[in-house]
Amino acid sequence: MNSRCQRMAAEVVFCLAALFMLLGLCAGGARASTGAYEAELSPELNSAKDLCAMVPCGAVFPGAKSFSERMGQPPYVEAYGDEEAGKKKLLGYVMLSTDITDTPAYSGKPVITLIGMDRTGRFVGVKVLKHSEPILLLGIPESALIKFNDQYLGKSVADKIEVGQSRPDENVLGVDAISGATVTVIAQNQVMMASGTAVARQVGILAPTKRDAARHVLTGQRWSWAELVKQGSVKRLAVKPEQVGLVRTGEPFIELWFGDLNHPDVGASLLGDKGWDNLRARLKEGEHALFIIRSAGIESFKGSGFVRGGIYDRVQVKQGADSFTFRDLDYLNLYGLEAAGAPSFNESGIFIIRSKAFSAAYPWKLSFLGNRVDRATGTRSFTSFDSKYWLAPELLQGGRPVVEEASAPWVRIWKSRAVEIGLFAALLVIVTVVYAFRDQLTRRSTRKNKWPVNAFKYSAWALSIGFIGFGAMAQPSITQVLTWFHALLFQWTWSLFLSDPFIFVFWVFIIITVFLFGRGLFCGWMCPFGSLSEAMYKLGSLIGLKRFQGSLPGAWHDWLKWLKYIVFFGLLVISMASMGLAEVLSEVEPFKTTFLVGINNRAWPYGLFVAALLGLSIFIERPYCKYLCPLGAALAVPSTFRWFGLPRKHECNSCKACAVGCGSLAIDAAGRIDHRECLHCLDCLVLYTDPKVCPPLGQERKRRERAGLEMTPIGRDGYFIPIHPVSVGTPASIAAKQGPDPRMPTDPVMPPHKLNVSRLMWIWLEIRDHLWPWSTEGWHSQRALQVAGFSLALAASSAWFLAATGRLSSGAVIGWWFGWSVYEVLIRLSGRRYVKDGPWWQDNYRHASVMDMLSYVSFKNLLIGAALFLTLKTLGLMLV
Repeated sequence: MNSRCQRMAAEVVFCLAALFMLLGLCAGGARASTGAYEAELSPELNSAKDLCAMVPCGAVFPGAKSFSERMGQPPYVEAYGDEEAGKKKLLGYVMLSTDITDTPAYSGKPVITLIGMDRTGRFVGVKVLKHSEPILLLGIPESALIKFNDQYLGKSVADKIEVGQSRPDENVLGVDAISGATVTVIAQNQVMMASGTAVARQVGILAPTKRDAARHVLTGQRWSWAELVKQGSVKRLAVKPEQVGLVRTGEPFIELWFGDLNHPDVGASLLGDKGWDNLRARLKEGEHALFIIRSAGIESFKGSGFVRGGIYDRVQVKQGADSFTFRDLDYLNLYGLEAAGAPSFNESGIFIIRSKAFSAAYPWKLSFLGNRVDRATGTRSFTSFDSKYWLAPELLQGGRPVVEEASAPWVRIWKSRAVEIGLFAALLVIVTVVYAFRDQLTRRSTRKNKWPVNAFKYSAWALSIGFIGFGAMAQPSITQVLTWFHALLFQWTWSLFLSDPFIFVFWVFIIITVFLFGRGLFCGWMCPFGSLSEAMYKLGSLIGLKRFQGSLPGAWHDWLKWLKYIVFFGLLVISMASMGLAEVLSEVEPFKTTFLVGINNRAWPYGLFVAALLGLSIFIERPYCKYLCPLGAALAVPSTFRWFGLPRKHECNSCKACAVGCGSLAIDAAGRIDHRECLHCLDCLVLYTDPKVCPPLGQERKRRERAGLEMTPIGRDGYFIPIHPVSVGTPASIAAKQGPDPRMPTDPVMPPHKLNVSRLMWIWLEIRDHLWPWSTEGWHSQRALQVAGFSLALAASSAWFLAATGRLSSGAVIGWWFGWSVYEVLIRLSGRRYVKDGPWWQDNYRHASVMDMLSYVSFKNLLIGAALFLTLKTLGLMLV
């Protein structure tokens, strides 16, 4: 490609980057005008009696003339029509989803939904008041969620509704999902059905659940408090201040103990024989009593609702899909506990469940309801803390009954698509195995006949485009990397990631293969958009455009290849401040437009962006993969430490045969392969063992032909197997050995302190190398930087200590940890300028480039930070 075309191509790359920035600005404007995305709702929404004065109840119940105040538990509102005989006609019910369930969507926050349901249990209106799903702001129009919710209109709460295809043989009604927002719609389906069912059971539309009454085993024993706790007849529910957004004090926000009182032995052990007889005399048939005491904490479990309306709004009992709340008439005073060793308490009560749907033979949960304060924004949200209770099997005749709990939504998804998931997993395994035997394939190929390799590679491209991209819509994205990063640091939820089985399985493949071979197997063989881009380049060659195809000048390439890393680290930093903004800016990826949503369903700038990338791909091989892709950059970082690379010969430092044909421009002037940039096309490996093309092999082949010597096979080192053992190399190999060694990405280095040490000492030095970046060399060359590093290390350590004591939020810790990581890169470059090549348990050290050190420090500190976060959170010491 001539210089004019090269300049034009480089300008196009710049224009694409500018177009991406324009899309981000446009998205920011769209965000400001979006109605439901992060909409401002009244802080009193969850507690106000007159719900419909704060939200448009009429929008979800057409024809209603007026609405009642909140009533019932969980709360709902009655919708009335015209008066008949001086009385308002009841038309149905309106409910606010967060009054009933706080099921999180993909963002980790619930979609706050207002739902209307008529007297027969049919949905008549749905309105999303607020959501935090950035994909519904930019990647997918918010109208798609409205269209999804409209599918519920006319359907009954008694129906079995699931996301996916209808299954008449199982009485399942299917609702169509939103392409690219699977997790969001699965969560929304849970919200719709849980909310509707809870209110329908409460008002009598659905019959209450029938459970067999508990049949007790009587022993006549009287147990101490410790024995009751060990037996499980008394349970503890504790909430820490940091769990509700308050400063950790070392004392619980509230500590409750509770248990069953209907079992004669348990009740008499807790209340004494006389106290239990008095309680039994007050209970009617089918009623059930339990006790609650508060042994510590500043919060009351009674709340203030019972003063205003006679409702105890802080505690609730849940059994299956049923919820049981308590009014003042359901409360009895508890003056003391007779069980030996019972703790002191400052609040107590006996609560009576009068519903026949409840049975102590089955498991149930005590739920403490409270407000959580977001320390970053000051906003309050309603949340609950549950503790499970089930009578010990020895206290029930016949033991505990068999309970078949409904499968989690993600389990149902995996089961319904088991065949497709199995085929997808098999495809990934086959590709991995084929690539693992790449040496056998490339030895059967030559420069003129690459089909032994290309037959598999082209098949992988076709399947990745058709089956994975357009079929399963399983194109991985940088947003998943950001989501996994945030989940690892803040709140890991397996169900969130398992809800999309194809993406989950794909990421297992990506993580394994990146550490084995580098990013190239995914990026070069299995990425749907990368495969589509490569196909466009091959198509251009077939239709006669080969003379216009080429690469950017080396200087341009060497500069532009860093752009994708800037985009990736920029998105990562921005996500810490605003995940929503990071999702908006992640539109630098054309994946949503190409596979998930479709060009026809998006505004024209997104289609233009995709068309420009694919159009440029006709003339430049994979321009997006090489210069813009943040996902490729994210995978390139751990690729620095892949276990297996592509082989090189000594002569590769002077021979340019492989470098000339490298489409990803991953081979430098010294013949070294940069595995962060290599897309594993395997063309260089084909030439590596082709005796007619590889110059060192060609020279040896001609020498043997002239001398009439045997043509032995090519060995694992890439050379002909010697006819006789030799001790002196050829002049060419001697000259090659005097230059850089292309078999290592950089020059080999061996730290002096790792020479001739015992295994135990080696382990200690290995730990020290990772945790102690300072060195004598650095102290002599960059003393000021070393001192500054000590200061920053002390500050970062203090930040972790403050976080562990509950006086610093996770966001602040991340900021300090990020700052320390930047300085650690500089400190190591000034002294310990080496990294390992290959498996960590080996001693293959090499000189570290700036990118090597950035990759090493960022990945190492991510692992250390994640381990510290998980440890502190497990111990309950980390503020969110």
